[in-house]
Amino acid sequence: MSTSKFFDAIVAVVLVLALGLTSALLYLGNRESVVETMASACDIPYEEIFDQFQVMEIEIRLSETDWADMLTNPLAEEYKQCDVTVNGTLYTDAAIRTKGNTSLTQVASSDSDRYSFKIEFDHYDKNKSMDGLDKLVMNNLFCDAAYVKEYIAYDIFRYMGVETPYYAFADITVNGEGIGCYLALEAMEDSFIERVYAGEGQLYKPESSMAGGGGPAGFEQKDGMEPPEPGEMPEGMEWPEPGEMPNWMETSEDGKAPGGAEVPEHGERPDGAGTSEFSETSGEMKLPEKEETQDGGKMPSDGRMRGRMERPEGGKGGFGAGESGSGSDLVYTDDDPDSYSDIFENASFDITEEDEQRVILALQKMNAGEELEQYVDVDACLRYFAAQTFIVNMDSYYSNLKHNYYLYERDGQLTILPWDLNLAFGGFQSGNATEAVNNAVDTPMGGLEDDRPLFSKLMEVEEYREQYHAYLAEIADGYVNSGQFTEVLSKVEAAIAPYVEKDATAFYSYQEFTEAVKTLETFVLLRAESVEKQLNGEIPSVSEERSQDTVLVDASGISLNTMGMQGGDGAGGKGSRDGNMFGGMRGRNEGYGQ
Repeated sequence: MSTSKFFDAIVAVVLVLALGLTSALLYLGNRESVVETMASACDIPYEEIFDQFQVMEIEIRLSETDWADMLTNPLAEEYKQCDVTVNGTLYTDAAIRTKGNTSLTQVASSDSDRYSFKIEFDHYDKNKSMDGLDKLVMNNLFCDAAYVKEYIAYDIFRYMGVETPYYAFADITVNGEGIGCYLALEAMEDSFIERVYAGEGQLYKPESSMAGGGGPAGFEQKDGMEPPEPGEMPEGMEWPEPGEMPNWMETSEDGKAPGGAEVPEHGERPDGAGTSEFSETSGEMKLPEKEETQDGGKMPSDGRMRGRMERPEGGKGGFGAGESGSGSDLVYTDDDPDSYSDIFENASFDITEEDEQRVILALQKMNAGEELEQYVDVDACLRYFAAQTFIVNMDSYYSNLKHNYYLYERDGQLTILPWDLNLAFGGFQSGNATEAVNNAVDTPMGGLEDDRPLFSKLMEVEEYREQYHAYLAEIADGYVNSGQFTEVLSKVEAAIAPYVEKDATAFYSYQEFTEAVKTLETFVLLRAESVEKQLNGEIPSVSEERSQDTVLVDASGISLNTMGMQGGDGAGGKGSRDGNMFGGMRGRNEGYGQ
């Protein structure tokens, strides 16, 4: 009798569960968006394509006329219809275009056709994708002789738990002709935000006018203006005569530079900038011996050129600091959305006034240091800054360009995310390897910290600063000194080496590639050593506290140019018909960055 009662109870429970499940399925069946969101959160088909140590095969087919037009007019960044086969799977009716800022214009002005590209799978049909991915980015590894700088930089961010796009190497052909080994990336747009944030929140890619786009670095292209031809100044901008300020640089009413500095004569330095001389044989700049600061008219005591000079009285920004007040520095100005054009004009999705006001309120609170945990994802940002500082990536929020990052906002809370890391590991605004290896972890922006409130306001809180230090130590110990870094580097080098060796459009030779990988390994190991010494007090973690007597980690045995750097050797090797892609840069910079 008791068995029968238990059996009846079990049957009743099963019937209730069945009815509940049926009701839920019927409900969800009328809520397609809910079903899609749940599916996207649980099943990411394109994840398998981005294998960490496998090179994907990408075959692109488009009309020869369209391909020729794209190579002839790369700055137009115009989409062309194409079919794409990835690892044997065909995706039809996609669209491809060139991409980039400085890298695009510099390649366009060279003999190379090795451009970066974007493939948009849903450009013509919103129902199409690459197994769920709407857009694929293919980076040409500009200024990366090691091929793996950006890859390793993303790997460090991912190790630290920072949300990153998927990344993997790809061997690419167009109409049957190989165009090289590229780094393929998941675009940080619709598919990314569905995968990472279940489709919730807004995404922005702040871009300052100093960073430019479609023209020379620092040139803001206005609507209706044509991009300049390579080597020419944009319309309305002229090369200055010796002793004159450029007509596009803001001066005071008396014709002086910002801050009242006199315009220097040809061959002279600005007032207060100190003196230096160049070696006639090597071209290497010699720094003053005195350990005085900029304020005294001499170089800083650590020998580092600062990212900015003094601000003009009552003004925002300074000479060399980049244009301020448009939002990419994340400085709160006022409540007018037009004051944040760097942010809102670069939204990844359609935005509303409510979206704008949430961001502005978060900036206001963050700049005031109020309710930080409500308006900033503090832990995510600390992880980001630890990785960003470790990889010495100045082509970012850290420099006067204030770009190459994404800002994610959800429910009024801000998070910063990484993007475009090819100039990491001292590839931008770094004088030499020893300086880059010992970049001060508490003043990593070379004097711009007060102008970057998302960093400085977090560092004002002792608890957050200590956590930032703990994350830096975790990278040095857990990722580098544990052997994980060298293992990843070794595996990825082995995976891509055969493709690099046959890369017909490479910016560098295969020998330069192997040497650059070795140099990168040494750089990262030395960087970990310096970070640890800064955290334990052996080396001051604030650059202004260093003197000529400070013993830094010695990296004089390596050259940043060996890995590739902006404004250094540029790129040589097979990417150019004459074997030297940016020949004019090589002579001027010989010895710099050693």
